[in-house]
Amino acid sequence: MTYAADRIHEEVAYLAYHFHWPLDQILDLEHTDRLRYVDHIVRLNER
Repeated sequence: MTYAADRIHEEVAYLAYHFHWPLDQILDLEHTDRLRYVDHIVRLNER
């Protein structure tokens, strides 16, 4: 299974915007970890 490059770019941009992490640090995360962080940010923003 492949993961769309556009989706990866969206996740990276979202995490970089909210956490101010560098690109290499975000890309070093496992896919499931990136999604978990994105989910946490979404929930924090909904509060």
